[in-house]
Amino acid sequence: RHYLCRRLKKMAVDVLLRRDLPNLAPTGCGPLTPPLSSSIKPLRQQVFEAIRAAGSIARVDVARKVGISPGSVTAITSELIDTGLIRETGSPQRDAESGRGRPPVALSVRPGARFVAGIKLSSPSHSAVIVDFAGNRIGEASAPRAHARHSTADILTETADMLDAALRAARLGRDDLAAVGLGVPGFVDADRGRIQWSPIMADTDVPLAEMVAERIGKPVSVDNDANLLTMAELWFGAGRALPDFAVVTIEHGVGMGLVVNHEIYRGAGGMGMELGHTKVHLDGALCRCGQRGCLEAYVADYALVREASTALNWTSAEREPQIILESLFSHAKAGNAAARSIFHRAGRFLALGLANVVTLFDPGLIILSGARMRYDYLYARDVLAEMTSLSPATHAKGPRVETHAWGDMIWAQGAAALALAAVTDDLLGAQATGK
Repeated sequence: RHYLCRRLKKMAVDVLLRRDLPNLAPTGCGPLTPPLSSSIKPLRQQVFEAIRAAGSIARVDVARKVGISPGSVTAITSELIDTGLIRETGSPQRDAESGRGRPPVALSVRPGARFVAGIKLSSPSHSAVIVDFAGNRIGEASAPRAHARHSTADILTETADMLDAALRAARLGRDDLAAVGLGVPGFVDADRGRIQWSPIMADTDVPLAEMVAERIGKPVSVDNDANLLTMAELWFGAGRALPDFAVVTIEHGVGMGLVVNHEIYRGAGGMGMELGHTKVHLDGALCRCGQRGCLEAYVADYALVREASTALNWTSAEREPQIILESLFSHAKAGNAAARSIFHRAGRFLALGLANVVTLFDPGLIILSGARMRYDYLYARDVLAEMTSLSPATHAKGPRVETHAWGDMIWAQGAAALALAAVTDDLLGAQATGK
């Protein structure tokens, strides 16, 4: 009788939420944290996040991963089932330590419990994804964008348009969304949701999160786009099981995200890790931020275009910047000495920047990512060797370095992870539980 009541209640929740997407196999998303590493979070949030990270997991394994008794897990998961956030899904793939005997019932997050959107705004293009509560990408959209700086009004319109395009692809409406994550290049105060400066915006000190939320009628979290690419690695990529790692992005600018103890580090004012704007040459080349000698003024797209225009007598008036970059790369591959020297110089400055990251943070892994990773001169063996030689002798071996040439959608998926984290905190965090 008790079982029948529970089943009827679960069926009623399924009808109310309408979309459970049962065909999506749970694969898990989110940081794979060790037991007791998230002890400041309420227990039911720790249990929920352990289930989501595993994708499919038995109660006994949840107890071991979170470090609490099986009885506590049973009570908490019963509550999460009743609220429609998780479900029983059959037999999980058991850990070797689980032993033999009758297969336990698996738990997984109900994909249709909530939906969020992630949007990345950038100079060459905008992109957006819709993600369910289990972390599955169910809709996406992208659109080209001019390199010019746009007004805040235009940015609001472009953001709303990208959201609606992704929702159409997912066959959802705005009413189905729980929250939106938004990534923007530049100096972003994530805590206050303000854009202090961005290369894609004509205005400065803009309360963008508040303005977008008012425009679309949903809660919005905003962060620097490099942080959100790092979120993508932390939730879906190589960083899931790592307590500490760094991501360095090279596209139209140079960005960096840092994970410390399974959490994004943003600094006291929320705007730390601006590797592209660290100084590598006093009174050096002009950076698009207005200062001189920044790392990205020697490594980023516009820096390579500027060097090519000077050394090879190409002008951006005659060719689009992207065409100049592709032509520069082709000339370098063909053995053109001037083209090769441009990449060599950029690679040396990148090695200097990476050496500073190693010296300051000693990460176990540095992930190089972004569209420019297709230009292998920027991560060639001699570049990484110079990074090691510029690091202190105590870092002689250097960190592991991986290159991930992700497409645009992974940035938007990182923005969706930001929204997933915000919704989870609202539903299960200390404020939601009154603790």
